Amino acid sequence: MSGLLQLSGIVVDLVHVIDRLPAAGEEVETAEFRMTAGGGFNAMAAARRMGIDVTYGGVLGEGPLADIASRGLAEEAIRIASSRRAAIDQGSCAVLVDRSGERSFITHHGAEREVDIGHLEALGAASCDFALLTGYSLYKPRSAAAFLTWLSTLARPPLVFFDPGPVVADLPRSALEKVIERADWISANAVEARVLTGEADPARAAEQLSAGRKGALVRRGADGCWLGLSGEATHVPGFAVEAIDTNGAGDTHDGVFIAALILGFGPPDAAIIANAAAALSTTRFGPATAPEAHDIRLFLAARGATLAAPGNWERVQPGTTDAHKQEESA
Repeated sequence: MSGLLQLSGIVVDLVHVIDRLPAAGEEVETAEFRMTAGGGFNAMAAARRMGIDVTYGGVLGEGPLADIASRGLAEEAIRIASSRRAAIDQGSCAVLVDRSGERSFITHHGAEREVDIGHLEALGAASCDFALLTGYSLYKPRSAAAFLTWLSTLARPPLVFFDPGPVVADLPRSALEKVIERADWISANAVEARVLTGEADPARAAEQLSAGRKGALVRRGADGCWLGLSGEATHVPGFAVEAIDTNGAGDTHDGVFIAALILGFGPPDAAIIANAAAALSTTRFGPATAPEAHDIRLFLAARGATLAAPGNWERVQPGTTDAHKQEESA
């Protein structure tokens, strides 16, 4: 087993496109609706479509939502590390996407939170290049305690890639500090990075977050990201597109950046590739809308983007997932 191990759980997204958020007591009709695997699935799909091996290290449950999650994993050829099933269904997230592409969430937790130390110790994480953890795994005391205990003794490999996510302000500071201490990479949007560092300037936040580890990313949407390496930050410009749904763009950025590093790209090139993938993902409706590696390469070429080591693309295997075959034929 190599490649990426996803530690954060899968939920099922119920995505509604609306003109605006309803006021209290008001009903707003959805113009489009989709029910699909989401949460931790999004970054896995993004990395898998770059051609690397991906393993789901979270928990699956039993029920109709868990069946949707299982089908999503099978369609992307993502390995499941454990055959254990929790006796409850998968969690869900109602995603409200307005016409500007911004989104709001209503979440219900389920089987993905049924993590204990025995489950984590059985994952065989040492055989993976990267382990991806998000703040959602620290949101509930029981799962947080298991992850913190496990991380305190986790050797390298794997490299731990931590994305605190939008729940960062609600997480216990002591838990955040323990995960940050072990994290080899940190990726956050500008708002989340400010919570972590107190720095409103994304460049200074990236500098601070990168000190003492492999590096850090502070994402700025269409403006790209700031890449922090050894306490110094560089702006990596983004790409202008006509966005219709920003849901899952940060997950796409995480998964593609990790995949690019595994494929041998240096961090600056990996950031360019991740920016392109995240931009492309916003032009499609749904959470797990990461493009195939071939599409990213064409997108970059059309915009005159240059990479320091373009030959590394030759290591990328063409995507073969059923999900994208169906999407391309639609």
